[in-house]
Amino acid sequence: MIKAYAIKIGAPDDMILTLSGGNQQKVVIAKWIGNHPEVLLCDEPTRGIDVGAKAEVYAILRKIASQGIGIVMVSSELPELLSLCDRILVMHEGKMTGEIMREEATEELVMKYAAAI
Repeated sequence: MIKAYAIKIGAPDDMILTLSGGNQQKVVIAKWIGNHPEVLLCDEPTRGIDVGAKAEVYAILRKIASQGIGIVMVSSELPELLSLCDRILVMHEGKMTGEIMREEATEELVMKYAAAI
């Protein structure tokens, strides 16, 4: 998994807490994929990691999806949603206000549903 997910470590027995935020996130994803899930729930998968690590996590998520594993992602980062999601469900005050397919997804449409206009 270290090699497959390009996790940068000093040694295989290093403590996860000593890794960068991006590498910690890749370890978490690798750990869950090792359980062979049908669906992976990712809540803010790139919060607090740098741009380079985000790109690596995006590539991992795309690879996982291409293997037939469903991914449900919760994210407050609009560009992340627009680039990764086949379908976006938008909520406002705890209620679903919109469902947008990739082909029609724009920042403006997502924000319209998020503001419940």
